[in-house]
Amino acid sequence: MDGLNVSIAFFFLVVGVCQVLRWLSKRLLSPGTHGCLAREFAGSFQLCTSCLELRMLMEVGPWAGGFGLDVVLTLLFLLSAAHGASWDGASSNPTVSLQEFLLLQCSLAATGAKLLAQAVGAGVGWALTRLYWSWELTQLHFIQNLIAPECSSSIRASLPLAALVEGSCSFLFHLVLLKVRQSHPLYRVPALAATVTFLTYTAGPSTGAFFNPVLATATTFHCSGSSFWDYIQVYWLGPLAGMLAALLLFQGNIPRLFQKNLLYSQKSKYKVPKAKVTAQVEGDKPQGKRKVGKSNSEPRA
Repeated sequence: MDGLNVSIAFFFLVVGVCQVLRWLSKRLLSPGTHGCLAREFAGSFQLCTSCLELRMLMEVGPWAGGFGLDVVLTLLFLLSAAHGASWDGASSNPTVSLQEFLLLQCSLAATGAKLLAQAVGAGVGWALTRLYWSWELTQLHFIQNLIAPECSSSIRASLPLAALVEGSCSFLFHLVLLKVRQSHPLYRVPALAATVTFLTYTAGPSTGAFFNPVLATATTFHCSGSSFWDYIQVYWLGPLAGMLAALLLFQGNIPRLFQKNLLYSQKSKYKVPKAKVTAQVEGDKPQGKRKVGKSNSEPRA
């Protein structure tokens, strides 16, 4: 269990460092730079390093550390909750950033800056995690450092099925995100953490259940067993299609592309009862006749 304790300490260190980075950037940088660059960089760095260490525990831990999948899934839920509570509005996911762009919540330039910051954060997180493994602080890290150069692809199903799995995970994740995005963090954070844990448990054996293109690129694109185009189809096109399907189902349209609702008929919230209008019109007619009659009955000079 010493290896598990070291990994838990590593998780705490990563979250703490990223929190300090967010605090400094909020104080030293402009709001736009903090929101588009620093916040997304810190979130992607935190997500990538935590995911790599957690995948190491999932792959090496059962036969070298003496703990099972239940421990890893518990850590995944707690880490997802910690990430959701500390990200300060960052998406750390290209499909979420593109969703915000399609919902008219973010400009094209800001979306491009977020995607760039996410890629840099994930790349730096991957490099520093590999450096951390090279120190071989525990037996788990020693084994991971040996097998890391010979890693195999996370795609363990046929290409169409793998793309469908990643697309379905992205679809369900974005549906939950759209539903709870305006909720209080007390409800939103555990709901998203439970969703991520459930999707990882069900779809992990087939594709790794990334449903995050940048995270998948940093984690598995360098592994042998699948071509670059295979990775693009499964880990980029699949989640993107899932996000678009979820947005279309939830909204009925894609605001950035067209305003017309394709799925749901929009009815006016305010209705004027027809019977009341008819009664008012019929009630006006006798009054008009009485006025005319009164004017005709007046004596003439």
